[in-house]
Amino acid sequence: MIKGILLDYGGTIDTNGRHWAEVLWDCYVNNKVPVTKESFREAYKFGEFSLATSPLVLPAHNFLKVLELKIERQFFHLQENEKLVAGDYNQLVKNIAADANTIAANCIKDTSVTLDWLASRYPLVMVSNFYGNLETVISTFGIRQYFKSIVESAVVGVRKPGAEIYTLGVERLGMPADQCLVIGDSYSKDMVPGKEAGCKTAWLKKDGWGDDPSDLGKADFVISDFSEVKSLL
Repeated sequence: MIKGILLDYGGTIDTNGRHWAEVLWDCYVNNKVPVTKESFREAYKFGEFSLATSPLVLPAHNFLKVLELKIERQFFHLQENEKLVAGDYNQLVKNIAADANTIAANCIKDTSVTLDWLASRYPLVMVSNFYGNLETVISTFGIRQYFKSIVESAVVGVRKPGAEIYTLGVERLGMPADQCLVIGDSYSKDMVPGKEAGCKTAWLKKDGWGDDPSDLGKADFVISDFSEVKSLL
């Protein structure tokens, strides 16, 4: 019997299961950035590491600003490694960020229908690896009211794939772990730690990044669209 929900944010609510690398790559292609996907993948990983380890993101930053900072770091890496000709790419960075932000906003508009349904029936806690500004981001997108609490890595000091962050989420729900359902897009960062924390798990498996596991034993349920959560419950 499920009595509470633990929800991932990035790649789950804001892209409905698509890996953010795939979303940004599409934006690169649409804006005609002359780099290969292989080069982009390395730049993407560099950008993620930069934002996770440096105090670039401030609590008041909205998601558009996060995207701009992230893409700036990607372009820095591409130029430093001679994958992109040196130059002034400031406007291109802003264009890509704006496109990606629109994608997220449109997706959240759709997923918020399911969030509204869930929140009317279960307490929801968000559990996310993020940069310390998640309150601002989800407030800007108009979905903060659905969540009883937010467990954000930069705030609580533990990160996925560690199970501790999901254990904190269970504590915020105030109920036994086996009555909680973890919903997320990452097998390694949501399903595995969620199961280790003692929860049931639902994997939103869609457009990944080529690293899907062969053994899906940590996922109790597999869905291909966020709205399918309703049929599980």
